[in-house]
Amino acid sequence: MQLSDLKIIVTGAARGMGAYFAQQLAEAGAAVAAGDVDEAELAKLPEGIHRRRLDVSDSSACNEFVAWAQEAMGGLNGLVNNAGIIRDGLLVKKDRETGELKAMSDEKWRAVLAVNLDGPMFMTRAVASRMVAAGSRPGVIVNLSSISRHGNRGQSNYVASKAALAANTVTWARELAPFGIRVGAVAPGMVETPMTAGMNQKALDAFVEQIPVGRIGTPHDIWLAVRFVLECDYFTSRTIDVDGGIGF
Repeated sequence: MQLSDLKIIVTGAARGMGAYFAQQLAEAGAAVAAGDVDEAELAKLPEGIHRRRLDVSDSSACNEFVAWAQEAMGGLNGLVNNAGIIRDGLLVKKDRETGELKAMSDEKWRAVLAVNLDGPMFMTRAVASRMVAAGSRPGVIVNLSSISRHGNRGQSNYVASKAALAANTVTWARELAPFGIRVGAVAPGMVETPMTAGMNQKALDAFVEQIPVGRIGTPHDIWLAVRFVLECDYFTSRTIDVDGGIGF
């Protein structure tokens, strides 16, 4: 599929990778509908990109957004499920000084699953339904998973969401193939985004030392993989790790 043929939704598009994806798609000639809860940052996207507030954890909001995007773009044949959050914490930990036990809260667990897993399901369901109804062929959906899906200390909630999303990539690809819709996933490692900007420098340096290519990724690095999934009509159901070789 040519990028210029896409009429595509990008979630989590107000900043970081989502904003970069939306801009790259628009520059390549695609019609883009960008959604995010941060309306102020969303408004900073270049002219020509359709934008509207979107809370992917709300199924009704997802349905309404997809209906609006299809009308605004005059069609719909693509989706990038990029929206995601982190609420890191150990499942259980013990304070070294006081001996007090602390555990991951229900709130942290549910917040991450609501955005990172419910959101892609709500959006994929809404987009696929409209594509099938309209007979839009071919179609393509890209999920943003993570190398953390293999397991990562302090990220029980995030790991669960990203592992499930990678598994659902396979499931959705097989279910939607008869309708001409491909579904693939990209799993970034550590990437330069506002989400990682506040990371402790000492911890970041220690992490970088473990990466074979000697640096963390950029949104452009991840975009190259997303673009491959969008353009390669023979690619579906798989997850591409883009992690500088660190693996987990």
